[in-house]
Amino acid sequence: MKAFVFPGQGAQFEGMGLDLFESNETARNIFFLADEVLGFELSKIMFYGTAEGLKQTKVTQPALFVHAIATLKAKATYLPDAVAGHSLGEFSALVANGTLSFEDGLKLVYTRAMAMQAACEAVPGTMAAILGLENSVVEKICADIDDVVVAANYNCPGQLVISGSMTGVSKGMEKLLEAGAKRAIQLEVGGAFHSPLMEPARKELAKAILETPFNTPFCPVYQNVTAMPESDAEKIKINLVDQLTGAVKWTQTIEKMFGDGITSFVEVGGSGKVLSGLIKKVDRSIETETL
Repeated sequence: MKAFVFPGQGAQFEGMGLDLFESNETARNIFFLADEVLGFELSKIMFYGTAEGLKQTKVTQPALFVHAIATLKAKATYLPDAVAGHSLGEFSALVANGTLSFEDGLKLVYTRAMAMQAACEAVPGTMAAILGLENSVVEKICADIDDVVVAANYNCPGQLVISGSMTGVSKGMEKLLEAGAKRAIQLEVGGAFHSPLMEPARKELAKAILETPFNTPFCPVYQNVTAMPESDAEKIKINLVDQLTGAVKWTQTIEKMFGDGITSFVEVGGSGKVLSGLIKKVDRSIETETL
């Protein structure tokens, strides 16, 4: 069985989508529709913008979403047996399995991006990748720190990203290195994604999600906050809201999908390399490919 997987922030690149726009009419129409829905020319920023410009949360998130769906519509020749997405990528996954329309998905992604940008500006925060420690050790040390810092992204075995206040993450990096982490690398991100500091954004996104029609999907989505397959539209909504302040359980998701009989993972959108590398670190026998 094959699953389509969709990357989140960090998979953007300069010139993203220009080749699709120039070579494929279906993709071209997706870019035109995106510009119309958003009311500004996102496509021009994607095709000709700088790497720095693409890093802005309010640009990165819709850009990755549009690129993923344009890639999917232009290149996919079969339907997946399951889907999953890393953080933002979960919205792309929900379009891929029929839960959301492209237009509704894009509106939600833009609402999410703007709400997260506002939350980042209101309360500065950051994230850091911790390499070489057991998840339970990272979780316990974070729990014992008296500032906001939590385990946020379980990317692959031995790589867990923490998120929180500037002070909390700084303390976390120091204590985790003392506990034997091989490295603690502060990430170039706009704020404390997937942490309690995203609560204002979660509330805003929740309102938008609850007002948006979700369809029953044709195949399950394995969701970040549970790492479990879901096909109930109302439960998908709840999990999608909780994702903004909850952890991305990517390692657990891939392990569960592999255990459920998914033997091949197809990465759709972005640079095409981010998730495939993480999946191989979960189990080298898993087949990966890109669209």
